[in-house]
Amino acid sequence: MRKSFVFAIAAVLVVLYSSIFIVYEGQRGIMLRFGKVMRDSENKPLVYQPGPHFKIPFIETVKTLDARIQTMDIKADRFLTSENKDLIVDSYLKWRIKDFSRYYLATGNGEIAQAELLLKRKFSDRLRSEIGRLDVRGIVTDSRGRLTTDVRNALNLGTNEDDSSADSDIASAAARVEKETKGKQPALNPNSMAALGIEVVDVRIKQINLPDEVSGAIYQRMRAEREAVARRHRSQGLEEAEKVRAAADKTATEIKAEANSKALVLHGEGDAEATKLFADAFNKDPEFYAFIRSLRAYEKSFQNDGNIMVLSPNNDFFRYMKDPSKQRHDKND
Repeated sequence: MRKSFVFAIAAVLVVLYSSIFIVYEGQRGIMLRFGKVMRDSENKPLVYQPGPHFKIPFIETVKTLDARIQTMDIKADRFLTSENKDLIVDSYLKWRIKDFSRYYLATGNGEIAQAELLLKRKFSDRLRSEIGRLDVRGIVTDSRGRLTTDVRNALNLGTNEDDSSADSDIASAAARVEKETKGKQPALNPNSMAALGIEVVDVRIKQINLPDEVSGAIYQRMRAEREAVARRHRSQGLEEAEKVRAAADKTATEIKAEANSKALVLHGEGDAEATKLFADAFNKDPEFYAFIRSLRAYEKSFQNDGNIMVLSPNNDFFRYMKDPSKQRHDKND
């Protein structure tokens, strides 16, 4: 009896545990009964909000969908501008599920890979079309913000163009949704991402580059232009240097000439002053003046090595080299 009671309690707990499911924050739930989607009165799939819910165990299952914003990185690709110039554009976009029932039906049981495949193809087509309308200057300057906004709006709202395979696939998915829900869905552009229940939140261009073969030629031209500018600056610098050097040489020559002129004047004034001093000294004591002049003559004469001077001892040149007593005796005679 006790074992039967315990078994019954365990079975009740298992059934109760299997009957409760929780949809976590950032998710939405789609109920499946025997593998088929449970629908409301409008034949739209039932969407369960975050929180605890009940289901019939072993009969009903729940498919959870991510309600958070998703980031899809787009591989860098080559695009052609209105000037027929190639650009390598690296970009990404952010998207989220806006209509969960439509998304589930359009993407084949909510497969995110299928949704991103269609979204990537549609995005690439729209970005290529928008870039083809602009030139390089417009793309890399102020028009980039308008470019990404136009691409985002075209993805969300669709366009009147329907000439790509991605548009055809999106339209086919939208038609499948209309068929399964018996047309009880709001009218949407069949080539918009809204037809898949997707909202594109943001579009961004990470980097714009030129192809290697184009960028190499541009860098060579830029280098040549910079080298030409450098050569012009060098020639101008050399010209200015010559002007400064010539002005400095002229100034130095003028300063030297003025200094030499002043030196000659001072030298002349010094010679005049020396002559005046000698004259004053000669007038005061002619004998002493003659003595000093003879000493200077002796000094200059005896300093000349290798020169021979033949003079008589009685020559007047040697009169101050004689004995003073003899000089007085000679004078008396």
